[in-house]
Amino acid sequence: MSKKILVVEDEQILREIIKDYLLDAGYEVLEAADGRHALTLFQEHEVHLIILDIMLPELDGWSVCRRIRKASNTPIIMLTARSDEDDTLLGFELGADDYVTKPYSPRILLARAKRLLESRPAREHKNDTLSNGRISIHFPSRSVTVDGENCNLTHTEFEILACLMKNKGIIITREQLITKIWGYDFVGDNRTVNSHIRNLRSKLGKHAKSIVTVVRSGYKFEDQP
Repeated sequence: MSKKILVVEDEQILREIIKDYLLDAGYEVLEAADGRHALTLFQEHEVHLIILDIMLPELDGWSVCRRIRKASNTPIIMLTARSDEDDTLLGFELGADDYVTKPYSPRILLARAKRLLESRPAREHKNDTLSNGRISIHFPSRSVTVDGENCNLTHTEFEILACLMKNKGIIITREQLITKIWGYDFVGDNRTVNSHIRNLRSKLGKHAKSIVTVVRSGYKFEDQP
């Protein structure tokens, strides 16, 4: 079964270009030219990835991302014509997994999409489940429970938690996290990682201290008493 990607872009020419590249790569494509139509399509179909422009009629990309994140951890790549770092960080704060600034190469966008759709920590782990007693990761379903309760993480938050827990007690630098999760061609900086870590800690609640900040180095996962 091919993966289904929702492309939300109000400029028809750009939308058609993205669609053609995705179809050639074997993906199914849904199209929306405004934010409200995007939400309708998302609710009516099983979507595996969203490519979401920020500047949209009816409902902007920020709002669409925020509403989707309340109910789903479907990977989201945000597109913007602005390169302001604050815009990028806001996108990550809202739960976006990646961010591409216009003008961009459709081939690069396709590569980013493939990375999000095909990355599976389960392939790197011998067991289906990784747990410290309080926080448990089930790799086949990409689900996380905290004290037995489901914890809805975004794709990127899941990847970060999995990386830290698999290397418990070992310091993972921000640069290592960027390379592992976004790849060598990622144009963001350490603040991107900090933003995701902040969101992840918020969702872990009273167990947030399991993710320890090592000053001027990075992060590590430790069991808490």
